[in-house]
Amino acid sequence: MKGLLLLCQLLLFGVRGQSSSVCPQLCSCHGGQVDCSGRSLTSSLLPTHFPPGTTELRLHNNLLTTLPNGLLDDLTSLSSVSLHGNPWTCNCGVLYLRAWLVRQPTSQISHLNVNCSSPPSMRGRLVVYLTEEEVLESCHYWYCDLALVSQVCLFVFVVVQAALLVAVIVFLRRFERMSREARRTTKESFTAGEGLMGTEYEPLRDSSI
Repeated sequence: MKGLLLLCQLLLFGVRGQSSSVCPQLCSCHGGQVDCSGRSLTSSLLPTHFPPGTTELRLHNNLLTTLPNGLLDDLTSLSSVSLHGNPWTCNCGVLYLRAWLVRQPTSQISHLNVNCSSPPSMRGRLVVYLTEEEVLESCHYWYCDLALVSQVCLFVFVVVQAALLVAVIVFLRRFERMSREARRTTKESFTAGEGLMGTEYEPLRDSSI
């Protein structure tokens, strides 16, 4: 039983090791060179891993706007990466790419022509020379939108409640006025009826006398 378990573990590790060294789909590999250039790859279609022995990675002339966090960190043999020709979006999503470029030796040319395509205020800027502060200023967090929506909903709720309260007050005042008019009309009708009955009984009294 232990031998069977050990065999399964060896097979599992073997499959994992083989899958990590396999050339990514949509790319071509020659030795340590992995070429994924000119394939219209978007950030969502970009391979999630590359062979650990990759020395040269070509990602230029695609449709990449960001790089997934940690994508290049495990490639210890990597000596060259081409990233130009992509429409990089310089917001919070570019922080990993910027940090990776900053860590590279000055002898490497990975940062060349890695320019921002958006937002308009940063178009044409080299990603490696962006400051962290100006990138963070362009960040737009989802919870800020949620807070704004919550405030708007709260304001609308208060306005609706105030409108309902005013409507109830107006209705109660109108109802009270109508009730007073109804009581007054009933009282006048009752008084008029008593007076009429009194005039009818008067001739009867005279005749009986």
